[in-house]
Amino acid sequence: MASVTLEKVKKSFGQVDIIKSVDLAIADGEFVVFVGPSGCGKSTLLRLIAGLEDATDGDILIDNHVVNALTPKERGIGMVFQSYALYPHMTVYENIAFGLELNRESKDTIEERVMSTARILQLEKLLKRKPKQLSGGQRQRVAMGRAMAREPSILLFDEPLSNLDAALRVQMRAEIKKLHERLASTMIYVTHDQVEAMTLADKIVVLNGGRVEQVGTPFELYETPATTFVATFIGSPKMNLLPAKVVATGSGQTTIVLPHAGELTVSVDSSKLQNGDQVQLGIRPEHLNFIAAGKGPDNSTEVQGLPVRNIEYLGNESFVYAGDDSMEEPFLARLPVPSRFIEGERVLLDIDPAHVHVFDSEGMALVRTEVEKSMAAQS
Repeated sequence: MASVTLEKVKKSFGQVDIIKSVDLAIADGEFVVFVGPSGCGKSTLLRLIAGLEDATDGDILIDNHVVNALTPKERGIGMVFQSYALYPHMTVYENIAFGLELNRESKDTIEERVMSTARILQLEKLLKRKPKQLSGGQRQRVAMGRAMAREPSILLFDEPLSNLDAALRVQMRAEIKKLHERLASTMIYVTHDQVEAMTLADKIVVLNGGRVEQVGTPFELYETPATTFVATFIGSPKMNLLPAKVVATGSGQTTIVLPHAGELTVSVDSSKLQNGDQVQLGIRPEHLNFIAAGKGPDNSTEVQGLPVRNIEYLGNESFVYAGDDSMEEPFLARLPVPSRFIEGERVLLDIDPAHVHVFDSEGMALVRTEVEKSMAAQS
């Protein structure tokens, strides 16, 4: 086991900066997931830690020792790739033992480590089989076993489940989670799938354009996203963002007005804003409701509302989409079944202020005062 520290790490290919001055601390025994869209630099960052790429600038430390000049073998790292990369002519036993043989370990050591790894990964009954006789999940476990058998201080995973079908991915997520609990080793895992990140990680690192957007536990990233990027990337389905305008600022309470919902007073600190500033209100689909459009407050003015575009029935719940043609994306409410709405019906937004997030014109979150108080009380 080992800690990993990145200090102002950069990586450039020619004039293109892929990793832009990343600082990060990973504690001994932590399960950390790098997540982000394609091209954000997460696999490059993993390869820098592994020693498969050289950093353009900055330092990489393992157990407080700079390892920039060390090879992957010298860093004590095991890596599981997206491709299983198993030798088809070798048995499971031989595939797991191959790295140990290259290291010229004794036969007794090789047998002990292979059998120990096979027990952990439940491969004991498969040791005499060849890869073509295994399922996708079994092949992935063999690939993990080959990395584990060397007893590395750090295990790295580069999108290891992306080639598996949906059901097998769920099963393998559980297997990897149990593996971490058994080994208590430091694991760094790369994925573009935020569901994998939420279910596996002790800590998530959200990357965007080669920069760290936010670091935190799954709970912290879901409940207190620091930017609109994190807010819409973490969570499935993603958070709704609504244009709004500040009409009354304050350090504890803020009043905003937004189309199709009217005025709303929320517990955020807007003391650095001014009345009339444009903001974005974020609300997750499970906290958004729709109400049928009708008369205004004085019962004389017809309120236009938004048309229901689509209703997706998912068995235990419905996704109801509402929006007009001027909107890039409709608003999404996650509602119980049966849905009380029909397509074409006009609705207004019904928003619970307790679950609102507010972001300034730069996409940065305003502090939610009630959430901060709650987290402080828990700590």
